[in-house]
Amino acid sequence: MVSDLSLSSAIHDYLNYAAIEKGLSKNTISAYKLDLSKFAGYLETNKFGLEDVDLKLMEQFLGYLRGGSDLNSPNTESSNSRTIVTVRNLFKFIANEKKIVNPIKDFSPPKVPKRLPKALKVDEILKLIEAASVDKPELAKRNEALIEILYATGARISEVTELSLADIKELDNNLTIKLYGKGGKERVVPVGNFARLSLENYLTSSRSYLLKGKDSQKVFLNTRGAGLSRQSAWEIIQNAAVRAGIESDVSPHSLRHSFATHLLDGGADIRVVQELLGHSSVTTTQIYTLVTIDKLRESYASAHPRAI
Repeated sequence: MVSDLSLSSAIHDYLNYAAIEKGLSKNTISAYKLDLSKFAGYLETNKFGLEDVDLKLMEQFLGYLRGGSDLNSPNTESSNSRTIVTVRNLFKFIANEKKIVNPIKDFSPPKVPKRLPKALKVDEILKLIEAASVDKPELAKRNEALIEILYATGARISEVTELSLADIKELDNNLTIKLYGKGGKERVVPVGNFARLSLENYLTSSRSYLLKGKDSQKVFLNTRGAGLSRQSAWEIIQNAAVRAGIESDVSPHSLRHSFATHLLDGGADIRVVQELLGHSSVTTTQIYTLVTIDKLRESYASAHPRAI
């Protein structure tokens, strides 16, 4: 029976189980502890016991989290969702240990609104490319080509670091590259003229210097002649962003977001963008339409005489 178990001992046992048997990190355990202390505080304040917990009580607890209190400000919906999941996991643990029915098994955490991807402005992209130069021209050409290709194709960083020379093809006087996405799914994407010139400049001059006589077929190389790692590519972009004075958080994925957003801003069909990004479902691509809708709202609010 749940009534035979104190809340504090149940939480203690669950946290031990999560730490020892599931091997969760200290940070995760600390987050769970904080979530469960909120729940315990709510039960204690309202004089509820474990035996009182049901779907209705969970609705009330969620309302409490959303509304905050004199001591605590309202939580974000993502924080509320995590707290509910933690409480649900606690009761799943209790139900398994005590061989009882879980009273909140069917209580769903709130859906967290999708975070809009952060896209760089076009002028920020240009600054990033210009800032890619470093002391050695060979590295400058590689870094510029890396950023150009990421932005021109919308490729994931893992797809670009795995890119081989054989994946670059000329098709009807247009340059294309073959990318290998999630689950080994292949797609062929076009490369724009600016990215093409940058890539050809790197391949014909700097790559042989970086190769150092080795036999790597990877397009992008490190200074030892091996394929560039994702971490190194990330650092190249971060360093360029710092030099360019871009305050936004810039990563390889920022360039993918920018690629999709700028295409949609320019009127590209969402199905085409889906294919270029390698999304299996158009639903995944639709998050980028939210970005452009936000821009439309901003333009409307600032330009229409009756908007305010």
